[in-house]
Amino acid sequence: MDTRYEFGPEGGDKIVYVRPVAVAELPDELRDQAMGLDTVYAVHDATGERLALVKDRQLAFIVARQNDMAPVSVH
Repeated sequence: MDTRYEFGPEGGDKIVYVRPVAVAELPDELRDQAMGLDTVYAVHDATGERLALVKDRQLAFIVARQNDMAPVSVH
């Protein structure tokens, strides 16, 4: 089978990973900004660098897409 399929953006640098993070695991200065949340969502690049922390999964996907990135969930 020799059929080309478009899997999305070329190159892996456009993919970001969204995962839940327990607020209790964050440094004190970030915990203070969590406004009573137990879980926030992190957006990471392919190297594992944290690009953003946001209040919910939906917002993480929105932020990624607004920045021309392709978000995927990880656990």
